[in-house]
Amino acid sequence: MRSVGAFEAKTHFSALLDAVARGEEVVITRHGRKLARLVPIEAGQGRAAAEAAAARILERSRGVTLDGLRIEELIAEGRP
Repeated sequence: MRSVGAFEAKTHFSALLDAVARGEEVVITRHGRKLARLVPIEAGQGRAAAEAAAARILERSRGVTLDGLRIEELIAEGRP
């Protein structure tokens, strides 16, 4: 994985995109702090993986309350 500063990323963005197209990952930093990561589109999660993650989140939240209040009640409480 390659790391570049924000100024260099701005200056050489086209070259960075070429590197990513070849399968390389690039981390963009500012003042030594990681800010972003450029990855090939194939390396990202697809729609099916995102839907499966959302389903897991929903399943884990079923029956969860906040001091005995269900989320539907909290939402309704905030409505006029």
